[in-house]
Amino acid sequence: MNIDSLTVREFHDNRTTTPHVLPIYATSSFAFENIDQGIEIFKNIESGHVYSRYANPTVDTVAAKIAALETHGLGMEATAVMTSSGMSAISTLMLGVLKQGDKVLTQANLYGGTTDLLKNILSQYGIEPVFTNLQSLEDVEKLLASDKQIKMLYCETPANPTLACVDIQALASLARKHGAYTAIDNTFATPLLQQPFRFGIDFIIHSTTKYLNGHGNSTAGVVLGIDKGIMRDSVWRAMKLLGTNCSPFEAWLTYTGLKTLALRLERQCSNALALAQFLEKHPAVEKVNYPGLPSHPDHVLARKQMPGGFGAMLSFELKGGLQAGLDCMNEIKFCTLAPTLGDVDTLILHPASSSHLAIPQEVRLQNGITDGLIRVSIGIENPSDIIEDLKQAIR
Repeated sequence: MNIDSLTVREFHDNRTTTPHVLPIYATSSFAFENIDQGIEIFKNIESGHVYSRYANPTVDTVAAKIAALETHGLGMEATAVMTSSGMSAISTLMLGVLKQGDKVLTQANLYGGTTDLLKNILSQYGIEPVFTNLQSLEDVEKLLASDKQIKMLYCETPANPTLACVDIQALASLARKHGAYTAIDNTFATPLLQQPFRFGIDFIIHSTTKYLNGHGNSTAGVVLGIDKGIMRDSVWRAMKLLGTNCSPFEAWLTYTGLKTLALRLERQCSNALALAQFLEKHPAVEKVNYPGLPSHPDHVLARKQMPGGFGAMLSFELKGGLQAGLDCMNEIKFCTLAPTLGDVDTLILHPASSSHLAIPQEVRLQNGITDGLIRVSIGIENPSDIIEDLKQAIR
């Protein structure tokens, strides 16, 4: 071999012992030992990596760990497919398992991006949303029974940003009765607080960008399902062909963040309850949305299906409406104004002027997303600093 060819060639991997921390497999493709091995892998006779858009060892390892968390203690196994973001996880799932003419039954108080995806993107391809109050099980059953085109029931619980909860077990039972899949966005709760597979849900979505990573330095998502056949033939295939795959580096950052998830959530949930209790007594606050408060209308339900805790998200409504909300945001000093959640530091958002800006006002108001609503993602700081900042900002 000539020296200029030597500069091009891959060199021998000198690893002698197993690395303590998962490596980043920053490679677009994988080499076969011979053509026979390549043929067997492509025919699915032998398992193996081919191309990182299809699968990657780093990404696969992180996906498997998240699947283990969502099924821990349940006596079942799940398959997980990581994607490039939470939104790509939702679109990959729906485009993978639904077809033209199918409908998605869901709630109006969703994350604004999910609503926009359903109404303005998926609807162009013949997948139509049907919005209803998922807390009314009677209405849900009527719709499922009368419209056989409804093939998926999709929910958030707690919902973004009102923290309203829906009965996972009851919804899963109704959907199964009428031949529809169920899917849930479990980003707010994480598998440490809520395990939807326990209650019969078919698919779980996470924006791993949020709590699973927890440090605001990675953008990725994941779809999980119990049915291996559907996950392989429909969800993984959609991910592969749509190109919504997760990069190894983003997966690795998620993997690193997962190691402190339990510690972070313990402090964040504690801080959230302290802040909620403070806000509930503040004279300028009309309402506090936090499932951990006995005053929350879904407190009993949340206690049942979130045995790990009530989470670190809350929202509160100021009495002064839009101007009060904007004034509060402008007075924040310690916390951070940022359109995300789940990080180690406390993040503040005004939904009416950001995440739900594209949602018509009448729709927002019908679902409790008022002009004066403020959403807070509570971090791991000293709780007195968080409370003091909100106190001075509201004043």
